Amino acid sequence: MLDSPYVRRCAVSLALMDVPFEHRSISVFRNMPEFGKINPVIKAPTFVADDGTVLMDSTLILDYVESTLPAQKRLMPTAIDARLAALRVHGLALAGTDKGVSIIYEMEQRPEDKRHKSWTDRAMNQMHAALGELEKIAAGAKPWMHGDRLTASDVMTACMWRFVNLRECTAASIAKYPALAALSQRAEALPQFAAYPPAEV
Repeated sequence: MLDSPYVRRCAVSLALMDVPFEHRSISVFRNMPEFGKINPVIKAPTFVADDGTVLMDSTLILDYVESTLPAQKRLMPTAIDARLAALRVHGLALAGTDKGVSIIYEMEQRPEDKRHKSWTDRAMNQMHAALGELEKIAAGAKPWMHGDRLTASDVMTACMWRFVNLRECTAASIAKYPALAALSQRAEALPQFAAYPPAEV
């Protein structure tokens, strides 16, 4: 479902690369038996290739899809220095997302009397550390993180920013991260992002 930043990252990326696909919105909570028939691990996103091969994990899915495309259609840079820079941004955005997910699960899935505040505080500090590093990079965007062409780094970062700001327990201050907020706003204005909005919660 598109409330997952990993699912949304895949949908937006495929649209940006002009790769046709069918999106099926199946909840890993409410529709576990149905999801389990596609992928017994019940992990989103799950990608079913044309030959029936099932892949999971957004990074692996997009790595496969990009390997099938000519270089000019890919979102990941191919030059080694540019790729290194993009991978650094990816790591930060994925870390921010992962910590946001941890916080949300702790606050929304665990009973209040069983929540572990020191763990939540640790994850929150890690999430904001990632946001702080990304803010420095986004501050130099022209208009995107790696220049005048939107890349996979911008997609992951924008999906992460929208995700953490959908919930009160992880919401990040726009005043504290103005460059990230502006980058996300530019991305969200693109038709490929608008076509796959996250579910409001």
